[in-house]
Amino acid sequence: MQIAVVEDDDGVGDALVEALATHGHEAVRMRRGSDLLLGHRGMDAVILDLGLPDADGLQVLRQLRAVSDVPVVILTARDDERSVVRGLRGGADDYLVKPARLAELLARLDVVTQRRRATAASAAQTVTEGDVVVDLAAREVEVGGAPVALTAKEFELLEVLVTRPGAAVSRQQLMDAVWGDAYVAISRTLDVHMTGLRAKLGRPGLISTIRGYGYRWGA
Repeated sequence: MQIAVVEDDDGVGDALVEALATHGHEAVRMRRGSDLLLGHRGMDAVILDLGLPDADGLQVLRQLRAVSDVPVVILTARDDERSVVRGLRGGADDYLVKPARLAELLARLDVVTQRRRATAASAAQTVTEGDVVVDLAAREVEVGGAPVALTAKEFELLEVLVTRPGAAVSRQQLMDAVWGDAYVAISRTLDVHMTGLRAKLGRPGLISTIRGYGYRWGA
């Protein structure tokens, strides 16, 4: 993979570039947020520090998300809960605190880049996870080869999740996508529909709960 390493600390940045190259990836070192915004095209993934010399990394992430869905893993010294939540809500696919183990970083990069590989599957409008098959075009779901009847809202929730495999999807994003801004505050409605969807799929763990944030699709 071609990976952008956005890190102003030469020691950390050079070590990441060397380690990624050792594992067969092509790492492109960037020291400023503006470098990423100008050079993100063609990248398969981004490792993003939040402490950048020209802008806060969270702002850079928001600007990047306006033009690109390239997978982003935040790698930063900020370990407070507020920064983690802001990073994930701002569009990061994952969040790691320095110093991170290389094996874990590589594993998380593999997971988040599945989203790009899933794009080819979405072209066929079919998403498969184990024995669960979701036909987005026909709005049909099969589990173990048997059709499962979902309500319109249950299917819309499922659609938001399966088109972002492995990514954390916030409650806010789900409610905005399915019910619109006028219903954002009615979080109990989301809970009821999510309970019904999980029960009908009958596959515990396929839709995982991210406590205090939202949900993720994928076993």
